[in-house]
Amino acid sequence: MPPSKKKTAARAPAKKKRVYKKPLNEKHIIGFFFAIALSLTLFLGGLLLTLSILKIPDIRTVAEYTPVQASEILDRHGRVITRIYAENRTVVPIKQLPDYVPQAFVAAEDSRFYEHPGLDLWSVFRAAINNAKSGRRGQGGSTITQQVAKSLLLTPEKTYIRKFKEAILAWRIDTLLSKNEILHIYLNQIYLGSGAYGVEAAAWDYFNKSARDLTVGEAAILAGLPQAPSRYAPDKHMEAARKRQRYVLNRMVADGYLSSSTARKAYERPVRLTGGKRQRKGENGYFVQLVRKQAEKILDTSLNRAGVRIYTTLDTALQKKTVAALRRGIAKSFPGKTKVQGAAIVIDSANGSVRALAGGRDFNKSAFDRATQGRRSAGSLFKPILYSTAFSNGFSPDSTIMDSPFSIKGKQGKIWKPKNFTGKHYGKTSLRDGLIYSRNIVAIKLLQKVGIKKVQKQAEKFGIRPPITADLSLALGATGVSLLEITAAYAPFITGGKYTEPILLQKIERNDGTLIYRGKVASHQALSPHVAKTMKALLMDVVRIGTGKRAAGVPAPAGGKTGTTNENRDAWFVGFSGQHLGGVWIGNDNNKSLGSGKSGGVLAAPIWRDIMISRGSNSK
Repeated sequence: MPPSKKKTAARAPAKKKRVYKKPLNEKHIIGFFFAIALSLTLFLGGLLLTLSILKIPDIRTVAEYTPVQASEILDRHGRVITRIYAENRTVVPIKQLPDYVPQAFVAAEDSRFYEHPGLDLWSVFRAAINNAKSGRRGQGGSTITQQVAKSLLLTPEKTYIRKFKEAILAWRIDTLLSKNEILHIYLNQIYLGSGAYGVEAAAWDYFNKSARDLTVGEAAILAGLPQAPSRYAPDKHMEAARKRQRYVLNRMVADGYLSSSTARKAYERPVRLTGGKRQRKGENGYFVQLVRKQAEKILDTSLNRAGVRIYTTLDTALQKKTVAALRRGIAKSFPGKTKVQGAAIVIDSANGSVRALAGGRDFNKSAFDRATQGRRSAGSLFKPILYSTAFSNGFSPDSTIMDSPFSIKGKQGKIWKPKNFTGKHYGKTSLRDGLIYSRNIVAIKLLQKVGIKKVQKQAEKFGIRPPITADLSLALGATGVSLLEITAAYAPFITGGKYTEPILLQKIERNDGTLIYRGKVASHQALSPHVAKTMKALLMDVVRIGTGKRAAGVPAPAGGKTGTTNENRDAWFVGFSGQHLGGVWIGNDNNKSLGSGKSGGVLAAPIWRDIMISRGSNSK
């Protein structure tokens, strides 16, 4: 029997179960939002608890970045003489830097800086693998933002807890500040070796220039330092620094900041280290010391933390020549090892600006400032003050006095018998010759006639500080003066009688340019123009035919006066060349004699001449 055919019936589709959606009522809505609020509360609470347990610092101090900065002392042309600091740092706005300076640091330290949110997870992962391989925590994968967080808010310890804090802080800083603001902080905060913090301080210390003037190659040198400042320091490890420089330049090419040819030229350019910190303090030390003292008195705070720019009157080129002339002159007069000291000053008589000041042969060996702190008998340097007082009170250069033996009983009954330097007497002598040839007897008798009180009063008008000797020895300069004081006292003779107080400070500004202090020129009429003109002519004769002949030969019209104290303890010369006043003192700190024949005309006048001739273009 044939098999019977079974009829296959089509299978009916399964019936779908109906799902009844209940409409959300008010309780559901409230519950939903409550769950969200609870989750957020728990998350934020947990976060706050974590931050509290970890003691995460407040990042608002980062946004208000105001670090301790160095104070800068600048010369009359705005060039930095020295920097004074607790931390050697000067904040420079990122907009003032060439683009390649921040680019060099980004390429070297954090090439994805502009892309990541403060953390670069790929770098962290890569560092973790390398650390696992090495068995050390040597690499941290820190971004620039993390380095800012660590530098400003954390300790430098290498622990996972600190790294976790650093990560949280970096993310928060990245949400608070723009990338350029973060980079600004980094470039001014980072330690770059040799005691320098930030690119500006490092640029001065290594290259003696502002960061805004760095070349591409120099920027690459600095950008290579953050990883290991001591290892890559160019002043100690130039070969390692150059290898690191090449790495940075290659990274800049890879990141599109430089072309290959530009990078190659930058690398081939020799690295010249002419850092300001390598200049000897001996050259400007006395001037800087005095400026610092005056500035701190004005600011009522230490320059270590003041963060100011102090613009001074110093002409660094003239200062260098002045110091060299002083050292050269002493070495010539006292060959071999000697303890003989000296001081020299140059002042612009037009405004009282101190253009050069050397308080000794070498500041590094002795910081005692013989130009301002030392007070020695003025000797015959005081005679022009006496003679100008006489000419203001009816005497003239043609008035005469008898140069003959003279004696007077002192207060204790002792007889004083002064002598001329030559030991001779010259009979009837005009005041002109009395000054030109520095006759002591003429000066003493003139003081008797003019009156001690009048001369004391005149000396104070010339800037000589009391107490001023009140007996006849005043005629021979037996009163203490500083070199700065007595040099400035000669200004009225070439300025029509006007005395101007010496100044070293032009102005003081904060690093942002805010003016704090401006120096004022203080002057007054100390002498009539007629008497001033007479004195100028007589002082020119002193150099032409008198005791100051060894100062002759200066191009501009010149004049001055020698000074020598008892037993040749002090040798002086103060004079003018054009509008510049110069003063030189030679002596021993222990007040011992300089030796037979060692007078102001022999020792000090030639040094003064050397300084004035060497002024050259500095005479303006």
